[in-house]
Amino acid sequence: MSFMPYVEPECITEREPSVDLDIEARTRDLGDGFTVRRLLPSAARRMVGPFIFVDHMGPVRLDPGHGLDVRPHPHINLATVTFLFEGEILHRDSLGSEQPIRPGAVNWMTAGRGIVHSERSPTLERKSGPRLHGMQLWVALPTAFEEVEPSFQHHPAATIPTVERPGSRLRVIAGSAYGASSPVEVLSPLFYVEALLEPGTELALPDEHRGRAAYVVSGTVSADGKSHGEGAMLVFREGVPAHVKALEAARVLLLGGAPLDGERHIWWNFVSSSTERLERAKDDWRNGRFGKVPGDETEFIPLPETP
Repeated sequence: MSFMPYVEPECITEREPSVDLDIEARTRDLGDGFTVRRLLPSAARRMVGPFIFVDHMGPVRLDPGHGLDVRPHPHINLATVTFLFEGEILHRDSLGSEQPIRPGAVNWMTAGRGIVHSERSPTLERKSGPRLHGMQLWVALPTAFEEVEPSFQHHPAATIPTVERPGSRLRVIAGSAYGASSPVEVLSPLFYVEALLEPGTELALPDEHRGRAAYVVSGTVSADGKSHGEGAMLVFREGVPAHVKALEAARVLLLGGAPLDGERHIWWNFVSSSTERLERAKDDWRNGRFGKVPGDETEFIPLPETP
């Protein structure tokens, strides 16, 4: 009688599940045929690192003669970040800034103690019917910097660092990741990256940041063996290695960073660690105590009855 030799079974290791939450975008109609998909804040998660607001604009083509018209409105105690994939927006603010933003460039506006800005389609874009596709995010500021002097930064596309890896092209929009740092001046540790992935490419998220999320702008990716398509935001568990794999060509935004020093409250366009500060901002806007936007002084968005 012969016996088969004993062979030690292979040790099969499985990754610990990395996805903590899957957020689906909610559509918001801003009027005139323009809609956005909102990811943050959501009922399930208010923030990822310092990011407290995430809107995906478009893709959309508006009718000839029309355009994006976000009238002058105020912000406090946060920074806004605009990044476009297609189209053009003209930014104006109460500091006197007037800056068009085009695909690949970064507009970073720190509201601090208070700023007013507008965002509109340029005149030339309106003639043929503007195309628009991009992202706008808000970053809440650490308590020590909530009341800093307002400021505005524009960084052209050519200045945003690109990291090339097999099957992927990574642009570090803000903060630091993948061995590169954006020229955008930020006030807390964070990362914000555009990842263009070829089919089959697997990408690890930065593990040096406690808060991490991936938003699928286009295409389909998998994480923990589950597929996620356009409009899905994956929020990853702290301290667990996280990866996304492109099941087809995909554009994914990666974002996150260190959590802030305490709770943040949000009301309309205002973010603050203090509810009393929110009430003061409401009163200031209601009574015209914010600055005007040079070149866009006539219109404004009134304080809403409810946010």
